[in-house]
Amino acid sequence: MLPDMSEHACQVSDLTEVGASFLTQDVAPKGQPIVAYLEEVGRVECISSDPVQGGFGVKFSLTGPRLERLQQRIQWLKQRQSGELPDGRRHARYEPTEKVSQIALPDGRIYPCEVIDISLSGAAIKTEVMPSVGTFLMLGKMRGRVVRYLDQGVAIEFVKQLDRSTLPHTAGASL
Repeated sequence: MLPDMSEHACQVSDLTEVGASFLTQDVAPKGQPIVAYLEEVGRVECISSDPVQGGFGVKFSLTGPRLERLQQRIQWLKQRQSGELPDGRRHARYEPTEKVSQIALPDGRIYPCEVIDISLSGAAIKTEVMPSVGTFLMLGKMRGRVVRYLDQGVAIEFVKQLDRSTLPHTAGASL
């Protein structure tokens, strides 16, 4: 997202702890502040830099603990992609029988969503809105927080793990 609030699709390559390349037809001028929502990473503030083949480079403009968390997340992704780390999922995912649900944000706004999958500890949802990572919300009757972005939605970790005996019921009509 550019300062004029326009949003542009891009593909990220050459991701490092200090920056990345954004491959896109919409090349931002050098020095422009950008807010990017990167899958598996989350919201990142950066500054556009030099043009690259098929797009432009960015330098991350985070500092302190936010920069440290970003750097840790990027390092974790590299280790996972190289096979050094297992998948890390705590619970099996299930496709719900009833996918239609809604999310309620802390300010009371309610949005429709589609539940992609659900587990004892969280859910993946398809939604038009993209709450910030860390935002607490309600998915139906379940309280959770946004932990990462997906292609068309967000992943939510439930505040209280679901009871295994209720999961098939929960994955159905009570969302």
